[in-house]
Amino acid sequence: MSRSPTRFKLLTVKGCTITGSDRHQRICHGFRPGWKPGTSPEIMNRLFFTVTNDLTFDQRMIRICSSLAREGYTVTLVGRRLKQSAPLSTQNFQQKRLPCFFTKGKAFYVEFNVRLFFFLLFQKIDCICSIDLDSILPGYFISAIKKIPRVYDAHELFCEMKEIVVRPGIYALWKRIERSTVPKFRLGYTVNQPIADEFRKMYGVRYDVIRNFPVLQPLVIPAKETRYILYQGAVNEGRSFETLLPAMADVEGQLVICGTGNFMEKAKELTRESNVSHKVIFKGSIAPVQLAEITRNAWVGITLFDDQGLSNYLSLANRFSDYIHAGIPQLCVDYPLYRDLNNQYNIAVLVKDLSPTSIATQLNRLLKDDALYSTLQKNCLVAREVLNWEQEEKKLIAFYKNLDAKRG
Repeated sequence: MSRSPTRFKLLTVKGCTITGSDRHQRICHGFRPGWKPGTSPEIMNRLFFTVTNDLTFDQRMIRICSSLAREGYTVTLVGRRLKQSAPLSTQNFQQKRLPCFFTKGKAFYVEFNVRLFFFLLFQKIDCICSIDLDSILPGYFISAIKKIPRVYDAHELFCEMKEIVVRPGIYALWKRIERSTVPKFRLGYTVNQPIADEFRKMYGVRYDVIRNFPVLQPLVIPAKETRYILYQGAVNEGRSFETLLPAMADVEGQLVICGTGNFMEKAKELTRESNVSHKVIFKGSIAPVQLAEITRNAWVGITLFDDQGLSNYLSLANRFSDYIHAGIPQLCVDYPLYRDLNNQYNIAVLVKDLSPTSIATQLNRLLKDDALYSTLQKNCLVAREVLNWEQEEKKLIAFYKNLDAKRG
């Protein structure tokens, strides 16, 4: 007795005709926005990212989450809420800030990680990404409990930051956490190749590289009435404020500092001790849109790190590319990644000697030598067409699309 051919019922979903077999895939695996009939369904739909900041000024995470949300993923970024936290700007992804009683030190990290764990425990998650070591423990435990993929996004060599390295007890604690967790995060990415190489040497993990470059935006360089120097970013230990601020006594211009951090009070004290209070302006944390305007109107940018801590030596700071995208030359430390990019594009004056005299000499050069300045500025406009988020975004999207293959 012959059997009649199998017939599939056709369904119409938002203008798409799909077969019964496609319907079965949708029911079993979930129907991710952007999924096309006849293709393998994307099951890594709900992505959670965890940080310890208050989300407002984290441009890298805003870029990452926005890119993945545009690709059709359901994205949630989780951080902490401070008393002074500004209202969150509307994004195309979900944002959650957890309140904490403690705001710094061991007590904060313990409290935040406990709160983060219990928040994540009751969420529907397909993949969790822990950003840096200070949020890695909840990510590990939640991924183990829920049996979901875990990803590590290392913005730096956390244990090799100056503020960690110079404190043996703190270093030992974080290093123990790193050794016990990072090897278990086989999937991950970081901000440059040298840091990826260090993780491979230490823990045998092979992380992708997704550099933290800005989104390419139209740029009109404004007329600049005042030639001021700009430092933007965290005002933390290891950023050479101990020599930059005294150097301002011999610099013919003002320094504007946008940011806050663990060295803020000491920086203000150094400013008073160096008698340069009239030359240094502390603006504190600035919203991204306003910061972009301040950066465009600056004459020179500052990217300096001292040599204590491997993380500084192997860094590729956000501000470095922010200055390039704003079309402003910068005074930059002569470390490997900055040197390599400057050899390609010639967009900065590099300095090895971080003494006040050396810094003052090179800043005055950038303020006065119009020919040099014009050359560097034109090169910034060329470099920004290559060093931008549009290029890095492709690697990010490919990473998450290939997540199942990477797990295998």
